[in-house]
Amino acid sequence: MLRGMAECIERTDGSEGEGEAPAPPVIKKPTPKTKSSRSASRNRARSSSAKDEEIRESLEKLKSQGKYVKLNVGGSLYCTTLGTLTKHDNMLRAMFSGRMELETDDEGWVRIDRSGKHFGTVLNFLRDGSVSLPETRRELMELSVEAKYYCIDDLVEATEKQLAKLKEEHHPICRVPVITSLEEEHLIVSSSAKPVIKLLYNRGNNKYSYTPNSDDNLLKNIELFDKLSVRFSSRVKFIKDIVGRGEICCWAFYGHNKKIAEVCCESIVYATDRKHTKIEFPEAKILDETLNIMLYEKRTEEPPLAMRTDATGPSRRHPGTPEGVLSEDELR
Repeated sequence: MLRGMAECIERTDGSEGEGEAPAPPVIKKPTPKTKSSRSASRNRARSSSAKDEEIRESLEKLKSQGKYVKLNVGGSLYCTTLGTLTKHDNMLRAMFSGRMELETDDEGWVRIDRSGKHFGTVLNFLRDGSVSLPETRRELMELSVEAKYYCIDDLVEATEKQLAKLKEEHHPICRVPVITSLEEEHLIVSSSAKPVIKLLYNRGNNKYSYTPNSDDNLLKNIELFDKLSVRFSSRVKFIKDIVGRGEICCWAFYGHNKKIAEVCCESIVYATDRKHTKIEFPEAKILDETLNIMLYEKRTEEPPLAMRTDATGPSRRHPGTPEGVLSEDELR
């Protein structure tokens, strides 16, 4: 009995089982970086810091000396001072303040991945605080997009106001330039991609008295010109000459930048006592030359249906009239 009690006491004081106690959990320590990897990281950081410092020093030097910065904006090259670029609080100021890394080519041109079409307008606005805005809605929208990208709030506001103004304005069906010199005529004819029809009229160029029907015929010529210009302004460029060089009423037709035909509507008639100036209205000849000048049109697409057929029904075409060109019946 005593032996059993002793065995019980020994088991109570000792371990509960014959197996060993569970080992404590093993905590894995992170593998320390090798000496070479730490050195590479320090070198990269040092190189980046040195490069940023070099950019800042270069920008400060340019700013102090007032030298020009060469910009390559979408392939368009510009030169301006650093003071202009950092004059206002915008994207360009942030780019050239030293906080952003600039991309340059081998010749030192700073590359900006944007369209360079309106960048000159942006620079002029930064220099002067105001600039002449484009006239067309499309170019205004393009300039507005660039101004928003560069965060130039005043330019964005100016373009949006101009766009709102254009929206309210009435756009005419056609515009007929009025010229007063040969230089203006040559400039319009040489720069136009369309055929050109010019009407010259100046009642004051007459040296003699007019025949009874001359005033009415002069008005008929002007009315026909107005009708043709409204209907065919999308295909032909119409211009008016109100000065002339001695002529009173004359039509001129230009194609491929040269004069093709001319219809003079004035003549001198002799009476018993004195000379008279007669103004005629050769409508058929004018319409015929209008049809002919349309052959010089640079066609890229089919003309609208309203220009190829009469609105009231099928047109009556004369034999020999080329396809795509209006007949005299259609013009009337």
